[in-house]
This record gives sequence, structure tokens and C-alpha cells, in this order.
Amino acid sequence: MTQDDAITVEPLDADAARAAIPALAGILADAVDSGASVGFMHWNGPSDYVAFWTGVAADVAAGRTILFAARQGADVLGTAQLQLIGKPNQPHRAEIAKVLVHSSARRRGLGAALMQAAEAAARQAKRDLLVLDTDEHGAARQLYGKLGWTELGTVPRYALMPDGSDCGSTFFYKDLR
Repeated sequence: MTQDDAITVEPLDADAARAAIPALAGILADAVDSGASVGFMHWNGPSDYVAFWTGVAADVAAGRTILFAARQGADVLGTAQLQLIGKPNQPHRAEIAKVLVHSSARRRGLGAALMQAAEAAARQAKRDLLVLDTDEHGAARQLYGKLGWTELGTVPRYALMPDGSDCGSTFFYKDLR
């Protein structure tokens, strides 16, 4: 791998998030097409994905979300979000959301790199308790365990798969103290 081939993970400001919307929408479409339970159904289309990422860019601009992009050169291959909880009684907590890696780039450490970047950003933001949920049968479940996250349990039928079948969600937390 040459230096030009190196994978980098970076937070995106609001302008960079808006500029990355086409690539992020493509990653989300790839996830749905691959059958991932990520909040969308097979009948959702490009305009739905663009609208979703436009909302995320607005959350980045408002300081509610830190959005990460994993890149190889100029290509965005993966993404993750650190959602900062704004409730007065939860200033110590954040949620990890939409950890997505394009199917063409999986098994290369991008998911772990995105998670490590999100955890580092959480520490910088003085958030020391992180939570997330994931498809009970998805590969990400094993990744989170390897990264030191604690599995709480699975809620059956929590969401739907893109084809409409039931999907249980497994919840995890990580105490960064």
C-alpha cells in the first residue's frame, strides 16, 4: 500500500459534510442494498439518502453531531457519527450512529478506525459514556466486542431489515473513564 492508498479518518465540518453528501448517500445505498438494518427500506431511494445526510450536515453545523469520514485518497469509503446528547442530565453521554463501510472496502479495518476516531472525539468533548445499537446478526456486533464494548442485550423485533423482516437490535455501551 502506498501513501496515496493509505486510509485516513477525519471529522467533517458542516461544509465538508455537505460536500460529501453524494458519497455518503452512495455508502448508505450500498448498506441498504446489502441488507443492513440502518433505518431504511429497499423501497427508499437516492432522494431519501440525500435528505438523511442533509439533516446530518445540519446537525454537524449545530454542534449536535461529529461526522467522520474514512477516506482512501479522495474517495469516502466509510462513515460514523458521534451524536452528542444535549439533555441537561446527560452531559457525559454520546451515541455512536451509522457506522457504515462500503461493501467494496470491508475487512480492511475501516470500521475499527472509525470507532477509534469517534471514541477519541468523545473524550475531547468530555463524553465518557458511549452507547450504540446494532443488528443482532450483523458483523458489527463482533467488532464492537473486540473493541472493548460491553453488550447489554438484544431487543427482539426492534427494527426491520430492508426487506421488511424483523430485526433484533443488540445494545452496547463503553465507559471511557
